[in-house]
Amino acid sequence: MNQFYQNLQIEQISPSGFSSTREDCVVKEERIAFYLNGQKLLSVMSIPYEQDYHFIGFLLSEGVISNLSCIDYVEIAKDGKSVQLEAKIDKKMLKSLFREKTLTSGCCVGVAGNLEGNVITKFIESPYKVTTEKIFEHLSFFETNTELFSKTGCVHKAMLVLGDKIFISEDIGRHNAIDKVMGKARMLGFETHDSILFVSGRLSLEMIVKAVMHNIPIVVSKAAATFMGIKAAQETGVTLIGFARGKKANVYTHSGRIIR
Repeated sequence: MNQFYQNLQIEQISPSGFSSTREDCVVKEERIAFYLNGQKLLSVMSIPYEQDYHFIGFLLSEGVISNLSCIDYVEIAKDGKSVQLEAKIDKKMLKSLFREKTLTSGCCVGVAGNLEGNVITKFIESPYKVTTEKIFEHLSFFETNTELFSKTGCVHKAMLVLGDKIFISEDIGRHNAIDKVMGKARMLGFETHDSILFVSGRLSLEMIVKAVMHNIPIVVSKAAATFMGIKAAQETGVTLIGFARGKKANVYTHSGRIIR
């Protein structure tokens, strides 16, 4: 991970008003270009690792591809700054990405084209349930700092729990981290239903859309949920849990999946 951060000399100010020079560690992001069927689709500011997972997770989240069988070829450039992907696509969903964009409340990508349609057309009917003990057990693991966060304090994390399998991805953008962990799980041959998604960022509308598009029944965050995020979770059958810290959490929707 050390290739993704850089040590710099900075000036630090103390509460007393005195300043001192010290070495600080900062994360190194890059502009990553995504090419779909020979054409540049978009560029995203991201940490340049798991770029293929990121692109595939994004396309699945937006409904541009429906499953991995649609993919014919994927390759990361040697410099890590672009990804080439050939796939059978849903042209209608691809077109809607550019017909009307919504500037989201997130960071990095910050633009989504298929928000409203995705929210109203799917409902998660999964009977999957989990105990509060398991939620807090996974949360404790999720809160364990990674090398990149420990060094920089500047990344979001997404963790997907699938039975005894756990996948983790990080990025400067919370949307990117989710797309990466989704793409990773799917590329490694796992379906994402009957799973729990843990995220470090706030639970806004577009975060719920991503979970719904991957059929995830339970979403947990250390941060707060927004009104539109809660409304979307209620309407799509997602169990939404926020402010999950230590041994406390707020359950906003569909609490029947939580076994006390």
